Amino acid sequence: MLELGSGPGTVTKALNENDCQVSALEIDESAIELVRPLCKEVHQCDFNDPNWPDEFSELGKFDVIVAADVFEHLYDPLTSLEATHQFLRDDGCLVVSLPHAGHLGIVACLLNSDFDYGLWGLLDSTHIRFFGLKNIQDLFENANFKITEVEFVVRRPEDSELAPHWKRLSAEVRNALASAEFGNIYQVVRRAVPTSAKGQALKLDSSAIPSPQKKSTLKRIQNSTIGNYLKKVVPPGVKDKIRQVLRRT
Repeated sequence: MLELGSGPGTVTKALNENDCQVSALEIDESAIELVRPLCKEVHQCDFNDPNWPDEFSELGKFDVIVAADVFEHLYDPLTSLEATHQFLRDDGCLVVSLPHAGHLGIVACLLNSDFDYGLWGLLDSTHIRFFGLKNIQDLFENANFKITEVEFVVRRPEDSELAPHWKRLSAEVRNALASAEFGNIYQVVRRAVPTSAKGQALKLDSSAIPSPQKKSTLKRIQNSTIGNYLKKVVPPGVKDKIRQVLRRT
């Protein structure tokens, strides 16, 4: 597998644990040192340099290319996406995630006239490109790829990092916006193959979108520091008992 923009290795670790041989390209030197033990090889790469594909032509071709939240950081995402063809085997595929700019949290920021950049999330301050579903579809089709599978990460605006902006809207406006068909889509994860490859192309705007789930006390505890600690040190039988109590709570 070739991972574009590995960062400190969050996705790389999962790939490594599933017996994948990962070659990674990453710009940040400190992140490279963190991810190096998880990779077959890792190289420093600036994807905003139009010559980056030529610099790494010796890497060869891969079964899968992974780009988790990368293209929104690029000045010319289309050119970089087109370049992945040269690294992909004939029967290979891409797995790419992109944040969705049509999420109601971003809409709330616009309506409040407060485009609130932060350190992470939908309005990460390093994002320089924004994509709605149509833009994502066009990006892949213009790069001669077809989307064959899609998963939507759905999150209500009140459960996102932009919840304060959503809550500043009047109840009347929130109720009107809540009916937006794609408003709860937070992130789009898709599998794509070259246009000439086997597989039926699908359209993002006609794909089934799951309903967002409200955050539960159980989920918050499981994702907390305490929850992570319990996962590491508590025997399985005790974990099950704790889960039962938490569910009843």
